[in-house]
Amino acid sequence: MLTIHDAVRAVYSNAVTIRGDDVNSLEVVDENNNPVTIVPATVEAELVTLQNNYANEQQAQANAKASALAKLTALGLTQDEVKAIVG
Repeated sequence: MLTIHDAVRAVYSNAVTIRGDDVNSLEVVDENNNPVTIVPATVEAELVTLQNNYANEQQAQANAKASALAKLTALGLTQDEVKAIVG
């Protein structure tokens, strides 16, 4: 599960420590323990992007698996044989 912390790290590469779960009150510091100023709207937008990318990757994997299974079946393998190969 992607979190607001993942989005902060994606946008602010200098973020080392992140405290809190509310984007409007996060405490973010760099490696020298200096505060990192974040823009909540940017972090929220990045979280949406990360979640969409993750969902797209999951769907692509499911599609690839379905395609591979269909191709194996088209080659004449039985469902039991396909299951033996892919588990």
